[in-house]
Amino acid sequence: MVSGGMTCVKYLLFCFNLLFAISGLAILVVGVIAHLRIYAQYSNFVYPSYQAAPIILITVGVIIFLISFFGCCGALKENHCMIITFSVLLGIILIGEIAAGVVGYINRNEVELMLDNKLNSTMYQYYTSKDIQRTWDVAQHELECCGMNGADDWQKVNRNYSLPHTCCPNTQNDGSCTKGSDHYKASCIEKLQSLLVKYASVIGAAGLGIAGFQVLGIIFACALARHIRKEYETV
Repeated sequence: MVSGGMTCVKYLLFCFNLLFAISGLAILVVGVIAHLRIYAQYSNFVYPSYQAAPIILITVGVIIFLISFFGCCGALKENHCMIITFSVLLGIILIGEIAAGVVGYINRNEVELMLDNKLNSTMYQYYTSKDIQRTWDVAQHELECCGMNGADDWQKVNRNYSLPHTCCPNTQNDGSCTKGSDHYKASCIEKLQSLLVKYASVIGAAGLGIAGFQVLGIIFACALARHIRKEYETV
């Protein structure tokens, strides 16, 4: 049996795992929201590396939620093998979270260049690709913007004053949306940049924040496992 100060460590580890399971659920939710709200919806506007960060968080969140079982059982049963397994898995997850955090912050600094390349190229495919047309329509409707830098950009594509119907609020796809009608004035690149930077920062903070929290769990688990092993050796 674990005695003395290690009893405190034992229950601290158990409580940590309850919080650990909650944190796993939290970063799972962050990853799902970021993926569905941004990276899946605007997939034609972002590089594949941007879509990897929320997927990493989702995967890590699921695994964290599952492996917290090893920590809880290992702490309560004082099982050396389960605690060591928990520590190893926690270390692996820690690396994954740091990777997601670093990718999130790196991507944050490259958003403007990426959007400049992707929006400029996809505008000219608006009428030839249904998938790209859907992405542009979602962006212009949801963000209330028109064109890469404004409505004038569509004149380069259409060679006339017509605009996609999503540039105009509450307008049907019947050709009635033009530069002379009531249309959104905001730049889509600015709106998307603000949105992507926000979510990249959230992903980075979630990954690095939970990683720092896990370091305490690894320390507690290793201390408890070492003490249990010493007691077995002295018996």
